[in-house]
Amino acid sequence: MSQDRSRITDQAGSPDKTVDFFDPADDKLREECGVFGIFGMDNAASLTALGLHALQHRGQEACGIASVDGIRFHAERHMGLVGDNFTGDDPSERLKGHAAIGHVRYSTAGETVLRNVQPLYSELNTGGFALAHNGHITNAFTIREQLVEDGAIFQSTSDTEVVIHLTARAKGGKFIDRFIDALRQIDGGFAFVGLTKKSLIGARDRLGIRPLLIGRLGENYLLASETCALDMISAEFIREVDPGEVVVINADGIRSFRAYPEVAARPCVFEFVYFARPDSVVGGKSVYEVRKRMGQRLAQETPADVDVIIPVPDSGVPAALGYAQETGIPFELGIIRNHYVGRTFIAPTQQIRDMGVRLKHSANRAMIEGKRVLLVDDSIVRGTTSTKIVRMIKAAGAKEVHFRSASPPIKFPDHYGIDMPTTEKLIAANYGLEAMRQMLEVDSLGFLSIEGLYWAMGEQYRSDTAPQYTDHCFTGHYPTPLTDVEREKAGKSAKQLSFLVEVA
Repeated sequence: MSQDRSRITDQAGSPDKTVDFFDPADDKLREECGVFGIFGMDNAASLTALGLHALQHRGQEACGIASVDGIRFHAERHMGLVGDNFTGDDPSERLKGHAAIGHVRYSTAGETVLRNVQPLYSELNTGGFALAHNGHITNAFTIREQLVEDGAIFQSTSDTEVVIHLTARAKGGKFIDRFIDALRQIDGGFAFVGLTKKSLIGARDRLGIRPLLIGRLGENYLLASETCALDMISAEFIREVDPGEVVVINADGIRSFRAYPEVAARPCVFEFVYFARPDSVVGGKSVYEVRKRMGQRLAQETPADVDVIIPVPDSGVPAALGYAQETGIPFELGIIRNHYVGRTFIAPTQQIRDMGVRLKHSANRAMIEGKRVLLVDDSIVRGTTSTKIVRMIKAAGAKEVHFRSASPPIKFPDHYGIDMPTTEKLIAANYGLEAMRQMLEVDSLGFLSIEGLYWAMGEQYRSDTAPQYTDHCFTGHYPTPLTDVEREKAGKSAKQLSFLVEVA
């Protein structure tokens, strides 16, 4: 790239620097990314850093910001947390410009290398273009394979780069037309924020699987994955980006385009179950209130004769509160979470790895000893962490231990941007309720029903028609084609799909 046009710096050092993230205590699902963008502010990069702070829960492995001052692009990409990399000096002093986009990232597989950290930047014949992405393109490998056959050169293993290549190769027209042409060639669940010299761009998949919203700070517009990012900078919520919509924000205001024909929305149900911050509002619904209602319905569907309700922190807290309020059984913080354990902890021995759950969770013996305890968590994935927590509660003197999941059994893997084990490693996909109870070593086990989950969101589950939400992890109803997965199953791919190991 010509240095007189742009300055792109990777502040973490070597472009192939690798960070080994090993979390021995964690069996939670992971969303890969959060995105943020703002236009028309002199301190755009600083505001973007604050927005990313609020979205840190959506990705803790890497972060990046790209800005533009009308002439040049500036960017920094780092391993680690936002607070470790974009604090101290004002980021706007280094990342100058009136517009910026940012990204927090959690990868699903393979090594975490700087070249995969976003936003990605490229020089197209229309000018510079930076792009950040939350979600997963389910035909990315198939498209990438053809692009490579045609001579394309990729700099990363991120599916985001496929969209940049498709945009670059689109014929004629304005930049936005070429970007929309690229979007029409991809499937999956995704939310993009992009940056050109003159515009901030937002795009959402045709079903609205991944979240993206529009806010306003004074007279200036911004984009974010969740409303909590707006709250961080005292911005006003305007509306969600519609499924299949592309918005262009520039000095003339905001314009809307349709990338796809309008269809019924199917946002991801896991935003309510786990991913979104409890103080966010998704689809007009308070995430916190929905999670409390999940606990309320869970109490109705799977009662337990116990002395105390204890949440598995932090995500199990709202549901446990709902369960306690519905039953009148006391709610107590019987597990104390250590918030100062970083994701970069590497356990040196198997013995220490086996004790890994204690790095994040400690039993509050005074609330447990001699009592019949009910543990409430948001979900059960593999069951490994749940078992360790149960053993910890027993070791603290619990008389009985019962377990409840505030979501239905997870039986199917995700392909839209959630880090999830394969079917073989999902406990509910391979065992019945009694077998799972024995494996978790609890006195009773219960899950929220799919009908109860929809009830908590103020909806009625309709199994005879297309679901209102993307709920395939519970039902197996995948809302889009899974081209790459099906090719891999059929053995038709000339290369291993594991080559495309990083998704955004």
